Amino acid sequence: MNRHEVPTAGRQRDSLSSMTARELAARIDAGTLKPGQQLATERELMAEFGVSRTVIREAMSMLRSSGRIATQQGRGAFVLGSPAALGFDLPTAESTSSRDVLYVMDMRLGLETEAAALAALNRQESDLVALREALHCIEQSPAHVPRLDVDLHVAIARATGNPYFVRVLDSIAPLMVPRARIDLFGGDSAARAMVLQTVHFEHLQIVRAIERRDAEAARAAMRVHLSSSRERLVRLLEFAGEPITVPLAAV
Repeated sequence: MNRHEVPTAGRQRDSLSSMTARELAARIDAGTLKPGQQLATERELMAEFGVSRTVIREAMSMLRSSGRIATQQGRGAFVLGSPAALGFDLPTAESTSSRDVLYVMDMRLGLETEAAALAALNRQESDLVALREALHCIEQSPAHVPRLDVDLHVAIARATGNPYFVRVLDSIAPLMVPRARIDLFGGDSAARAMVLQTVHFEHLQIVRAIERRDAEAARAAMRVHLSSSRERLVRLLEFAGEPITVPLAAV
C-alpha cells in the first residue's frame, strides 16, 4: 500500500487505523516483514500511509493485541510473526467475556509469577527505566489504567530477556481486562480510587523486587497481585450484576 491507497477524506480515524493495521498485518503474515525485524519509525509510517501519528499509534496497538509485534521503550516496534504460530485462536476484544478474563488471569498466575522472577535475575538498566516509566504513566493517567496496566506487565515480561514471554502477553492483551462496556464501579469514584491505590502499591512491590534482583520476592509479589486482582474482579462483577463462576487455579 502506498500513500494514495489510504483515502483520508470522509473516513473515520478508527477505519484508517484498521486499514493501516491490516496492511501491516498482511506483510507480517506473508513474511515480507520477518520476525525480529524492526518496523519503520512512526514518522516514516505516517509518510507512507498518509495518516496522522494517532492513527499509526492505534494501528500499532492493534498489531500488539494480535500478537504480531512487540514494542520496546526507546527502540521502536519489532515483528514477532503471525499469530497462527501460537497454535490457538483468541476471541476479539469486542467478544471477550468476563469469564475469558478470569480464565486468562488463572493462566497468568503461572506464567507471570515466573516471568517476574526471571525479570529480577535478567533485567537491564533500560528495563528498569521502562518499568519506572510505566508506573509513572499509571499513576498519572488513572482513566487509562487498564491499558497501561497491560503495558507494565509486558514490560516485566520484556525484562526477562525471553521474547516468548513478551509474545504470549502481547497476544492475550485483549483478554487481560474486562469488557469496556461493563461499569465495574457503578459510578463509585471512591471505590475506584481505593482499588487503583491498592493496585499501584502491588505494582510497586513487584518493580522494587525486580530492581533489587530478588527473584523470590518478585515471584511472590506478582502472585499476590494477580490473585488479589482476580478476587477484586470477581467481587466487582458480582456487584455489577454479572456473577461469574470459574474454578480458581491452585495457588
